[in-house]
Amino acid sequence: MTTMNRTLKAIFILLSFLLISSTSIAGELRVVRVTEGDTIEAVADHMEIIVRLVGIDAPELGRKKNEPGQPFSTKATKYLANLVLKKTITIKEYGNDQYGRILGVVFVNGKNANLEMVKAGLAEVYRGKQPRYFNVKIYQDAEAEAKKNKRGMWVQGDKYISPREWRKMRKKDM
Repeated sequence: MTTMNRTLKAIFILLSFLLISSTSIAGELRVVRVTEGDTIEAVADHMEIIVRLVGIDAPELGRKKNEPGQPFSTKATKYLANLVLKKTITIKEYGNDQYGRILGVVFVNGKNANLEMVKAGLAEVYRGKQPRYFNVKIYQDAEAEAKKNKRGMWVQGDKYISPREWRKMRKKDM
């Protein structure tokens, strides 16, 4: 097989994958699992996908059996489960993250679940680079309002540690 043929074959496979994956989330999905306050698993046409709620960062759960998680991590996970678990959702996709998860805004009954997590004080605005065309302003406004009213994790005041910092501290401990 020539280099040109291999290149064309690789392009064809990549385009096929992109078409299949984009059509699989274009419709409605059913949430089968909430793994933490910013990640869900959903099924459509017998295909399971993992969705990382774009634009937000929820407190981290403990990774080992007896390891304590970050304060409000369990509450955030349960809150998201109450919003989306076993419900039909739609997703506005913003590509994939470094782990292959779909980055998306999750809508249930027309309500933006990502934004609801921030409003409840159970997720902060993601501090890393946001995807192109993502409107982070509404999330920043919701976070400011949750902080001002000391909702959820913001009740901790000066003791609050962002999920990003928590992950960095955990890496040092390993």
